Amino acid sequence: MSNGERYLWRIVFKNFLNSLRPRPLGNSIGKDYKGNIYYEIPANPQLGKRKATRWYDPPKGLDFQEPIPSEWESWLRMRRVDPPSEEEIAKNLAVANLKKINAARIEEERLKDGGLLPTPIERGAQSFPTYSEYHTGDPTTNPKK
Repeated sequence: MSNGERYLWRIVFKNFLNSLRPRPLGNSIGKDYKGNIYYEIPANPQLGKRKATRWYDPPKGLDFQEPIPSEWESWLRMRRVDPPSEEEIAKNLAVANLKKINAARIEEERLKDGGLLPTPIERGAQSFPTYSEYHTGDPTTNPKK
């Protein structure tokens, strides 16, 4: 056996022992209106950890079946530094509800008019426009002469 194999087994054994140690729990950052709880372990450059770790736990019985709100998803994917505030979430929910109401109203008006979708305007064969200041190079069609 060479020294490389012994060193390899030492690394494997050390990693196995490290996997049995309890890991630090993350800080609870917030909770959304669906009941998901969000956690974060901040970055610690002294320990060589450059990025924060973020995750969420869904409520009991809803094992990752429902999509999470977009504000929290952007925070989880590190697209934003700070977690969303309650005011921001309430504002976005109000805008989403307003859009649903407006869409329902437009759909009612469309059904009232016969339920047909708008048809595109049919156009025949079209040619390019001609302008008097441009000519094709034929001296007989040159308007400046």
